[in-house]
Amino acid sequence: MKKIRSALISLSDKSNLKPLLQELRRNNIKIISSGGTFKAIKKLKFKCLDVSDFTGFKEILNGRVKTLHPKIHAGILNKRSSKSHSNDIKKNNFENIDLVIVNFYPFEKTIEQTKNHSKIIENIDVGGPTMVRAAAKNYNDVTVITSTDQYSELINELKKNKGSTSLEFREKMSRLAFSETAYYDVVISNYFNKFNSINFPKRKILYTNLIENLRYGENPHQLGALYSQNKKNKLEQIHGKTLSYNNYNDILAAITISKSLPKNIGTVIVKHGNPCGVSALKNNLDSYQSALESDPISAFGGIVSCNYKITQKLAFMLNKIFLEVIVANGFDKKALKILKSKKNLRLIDSSKISLSETWKFNSLDNFTLIQSEDKKIFSKKDFKIVSKRQPSKSQLDNLMFAFNVCRYTKSNAIVLASNKSTIGIGSGQPSRLDSCEIAINKMNKFSKIKNEIVAASDAFFPFVDGIEKLVQSGASAIVQPAGSIRDKEIIKFANETNTVLVFSKTRHFRH
Repeated sequence: MKKIRSALISLSDKSNLKPLLQELRRNNIKIISSGGTFKAIKKLKFKCLDVSDFTGFKEILNGRVKTLHPKIHAGILNKRSSKSHSNDIKKNNFENIDLVIVNFYPFEKTIEQTKNHSKIIENIDVGGPTMVRAAAKNYNDVTVITSTDQYSELINELKKNKGSTSLEFREKMSRLAFSETAYYDVVISNYFNKFNSINFPKRKILYTNLIENLRYGENPHQLGALYSQNKKNKLEQIHGKTLSYNNYNDILAAITISKSLPKNIGTVIVKHGNPCGVSALKNNLDSYQSALESDPISAFGGIVSCNYKITQKLAFMLNKIFLEVIVANGFDKKALKILKSKKNLRLIDSSKISLSETWKFNSLDNFTLIQSEDKKIFSKKDFKIVSKRQPSKSQLDNLMFAFNVCRYTKSNAIVLASNKSTIGIGSGQPSRLDSCEIAINKMNKFSKIKNEIVAASDAFFPFVDGIEKLVQSGASAIVQPAGSIRDKEIIKFANETNTVLVFSKTRHFRH
C-alpha cells in the first residue's frame, strides 16, 4: 500500500470533479493544480495550490510551459526506496507527488471540428502526457488517473484502503495510462500523415476504441471483438438480441453496398458477406420486393439493408420472412411496433454512418495488407462502348447498376440485372464460367423477367465461352473490364450476336 499525501490535477475535461475532490479532502490530500483546473477547483470551494506557487516559477510561453519543471517531475519520478533519489529530493528541497490526475487537450475532438492547422497544433498536449508517462513509469510509488471514467474506481480504492492505493490498482492504472498516451500520439501521427497526404508511412499505426466484446468470433472456438475509430458505435441497435461477429460482418458488407446507391434509394440483401439481392428502384416497396425475388431462398436468415427509412407497409412485408438483421436509415414508430413483435430480430439504425474515408485490412500472423476501399463513383466516362450495337439509355443505366453490385460481390463475380434490380448473382468461384452458370441458374429459378437482361463481370472474360453462355441465357448487353488478350475475339462475338458490349476502364476484384 502507498499512502497518498499529495495530488497534481490538470484537466481538459473537468466534469465529475466534485465527488473526487471530496474524497481527496476526506483523506487530507494536498492538491496542486494550474490554469483552468485550478480555477474550477477553487470555484467548487476546495483548497488548492497553484503550480506556479508550488514550483516558484511562473508559467511562460502563453501556458505552453507550466508543469514542465524539475520540481514536478522529480516529485513524480522519485523512487521512494532509492537512497540516491531521496538525497536528491532533500538536496533540492523538493517533495513527493503521489497521485497524478490528468486528461489531455481534446486533439481528436479538435480535428473533427476544424481544419485550422494552427488551432489543431495548439491542441497537442505536451505537459499532460509527459506527467502521465512519468507517473505510469513510477507506478510502484505513484498512482495515475487518465479518465473521468476512472474516478469512481479511485474513490472506492481510497475508501477501501483509508487513503492508500494497492500495487495492483496502480499497475492497472499505469497500463491504462500508457494505452492513453499511445492512443493520443497515434491520433496526432495520423493527422500529420493525412495533412501531408501520406497514405503509407514507414510506420502505419492504427487507433481504435473497443465498442463491444463479442461472444466469439466467426466460430465458437475463436475470440472476437468490435473496434471503431469512433468512441461510440454509430451503428445504433434499437432492438433484438446481441449481434455476433458474423452479423457485424454481413451488416458492414450490406451497408457498403447500400451507401454506394443513390441517396435514400435501394435495398440490399446479404448472406455470408455476399449480396443475394439488390434493387435501386425509387419506390421502396418495389425495391425490397425486387431484391427479395432475386434469390428468396438465400434471403432466408439473411440481412436486409434499406438505404431509406422503413415505413409501416414495408415492415409488414419484412415480417413475413425470417431475417437476422434489418438495417435502415431510421424506422417510423408504426414500423418499429410491427418489427419489435419479433423479440430476437435485430434492428439497426445506420443513418449516422458515413463511408467517406475507409481502408480495408487483411491480416495473417504479423503481416497486414492495407488498401483503400473501392469507392469509385461511376460515370458514363468510365465506360467505352466497343460493340456495333449501341445501348439504349435504360440498358446503359442497368449495366452501370449491375457493375456496381458486381464490385461488392466476391470474385469471380457475375451479376445479371434488369430494371435496376439483380435477377441472378454468381459469386466467389475460382472459375468465371462457374459464376456465370450460378447466376444464370438463379435467374432461371426465381426471375420472371425475360427481357432486357444485362450482365456484368468484375474482371475481363479470358475466353469467349463466358460471354457466350450469358448471351445464350438471354443477356442483350454485357459490361466487363478491358484487358484480355482475347478482347478482339469477344468484341467479334458480340457483333456476330448483335449484343451490346461495354468495356469498363477499371477492374473490380473483391477477395
